[in-house]
Amino acid sequence: MAGRPHIGVTGNHRRWAPAWWCTALALRLCGAVPQRISVDHPWQGAPPDALVIGGGNDISPEHYGGEVDARVKLDPERDTLEIEWIRHALKHGIPMIGICRGAQLINTVLGGTLHNDIRHIRRLTYNRPGLLPTKQVWLEPDSRLAHITGKTKLRVNSLHHQAVKRPAEPLRRTGWDLDKITQAIEPTDNIPVLGVQWHPEYMIYLRSQFRIFHWLVDNARDRSPQP
Repeated sequence: MAGRPHIGVTGNHRRWAPAWWCTALALRLCGAVPQRISVDHPWQGAPPDALVIGGGNDISPEHYGGEVDARVKLDPERDTLEIEWIRHALKHGIPMIGICRGAQLINTVLGGTLHNDIRHIRRLTYNRPGLLPTKQVWLEPDSRLAHITGKTKLRVNSLHHQAVKRPAEPLRRTGWDLDKITQAIEPTDNIPVLGVQWHPEYMIYLRSQFRIFHWLVDNARDRSPQP
């Protein structure tokens, strides 16, 4: 598999991990070699050519100045592991996608804040949790994500009750829903980072979603050693 970029995929450590399996499939279809990263799955070998920071449990509120006693499901060990990987990627210019929790954590590491729970501020958006593309998202026409997907309006799935509140200074909001809640973030400069609030790994049958993984693999391939 010489010449194929190696991409780390962070997530929970449980055996039942559909997000990992679906992300791994998407990356393989794009020509990459995925490797799972969790508290029980340490990275092996040379540094990754790209990273996917996956979805999952809520982020501990102390990382973004939230309410420490908020009723959320936490995984402090995973927080620590992924924060270290995000910092490593940012320091070394490693291409990175944050999915749902992953997008929130990238924002948090860079100094942004989160909504502990968005359910009370939902007014207009259909937000019934599910894997199917039932929610509408609008993208900034000049955004990287609009260029990648070829669209300025998407149908996406929704599995979250937290979201980016204030984007960190190096980031800008490039996607939102009917309630104007942030659904996508990206850097204000050209570093290869994207954050999406939905789960594209469950929708790779849609060309617009599959292209997100293609973008990551293309950027990873530019970094990986050639055979």
